[in-house]
Amino acid sequence: MECLPERALTERFEVEFWGTRGSIPSPGPDTVRYGGNTSCVEIRAGGQTLIFDAGTGIRPLGIDLQRRGVKNLHLLMSHYHWDHIMGLPFFACLFDPSVALTLHGENRGELNIEQVLAGQMVEPYFPVPWDALAAQIEPQPFAAGDSFRIGDVTVRTCPLHHPQSAVAFRVEWDGRSVVYATDLEHGSHLDRSFTEFIAGADMLIMDCSFQDSEFSNHVGWGHSTWQAGIRFATAGDVGQLVLFHHLPQRTDDEVAAIAEAAALLRPGTVAAAERMVLPVRSVSTAKRRTGS
Repeated sequence: MECLPERALTERFEVEFWGTRGSIPSPGPDTVRYGGNTSCVEIRAGGQTLIFDAGTGIRPLGIDLQRRGVKNLHLLMSHYHWDHIMGLPFFACLFDPSVALTLHGENRGELNIEQVLAGQMVEPYFPVPWDALAAQIEPQPFAAGDSFRIGDVTVRTCPLHHPQSAVAFRVEWDGRSVVYATDLEHGSHLDRSFTEFIAGADMLIMDCSFQDSEFSNHVGWGHSTWQAGIRFATAGDVGQLVLFHHLPQRTDDEVAAIAEAAALLRPGTVAAAERMVLPVRSVSTAKRRTGS
């Protein structure tokens, strides 16, 4: 990302993808185009920097944030499964005393988000304990269904059907909105509360791990299909659909074929790729329906 004047930064509303895979990192020659890092997405809105999940993609993000001199960060956790937290100990910003990091996530029993995340940095799993981190860290727990503000950005949450639970986030700013909904299993019919949650969003980033033909063998895994993504986007009358959480074994050519098939059914649909930057544009209902 290029260096821009402060005013230009505060007027931006855009999404950058740093990790797009699910389950486990998948580096190699067949995953170069869409990337092999696990879930991590940065949303820049109204001068605020929001980071969604801390998969292995958060390591290159941290390096880039240091280069850009960003010091005020918000990390929002959809849930705490391994592929969504495993990059956090390697997030360079945690070791910078000038960084203020607010952690947003659900409590787990008597543990708040900070305590949950600290659990992966204890012996014998990691040599640097949480207490050794230099950044100014503040936990801000929420419950699924809550809404809160980050500056003049509104964040809404919605529970998702996923083992041990997960949440979706809807980020609203300047009359535009983007939904981040990874690790979601659809049922035999469209979930009404989720459809209402995404209604009218300008962008939907959604777990589309499987194809309909594969889904019967993966019921209960907590993931969705790209065809369900199309159905949700249409039912919710959203703008752009972004396919996310690619299977680790899915090659670049296979992801590209899925993206092409999805775009034929819903023009404008794309598959998330590492370092892809998408502006959140307001899209009229008429344009959504015609695909123009």
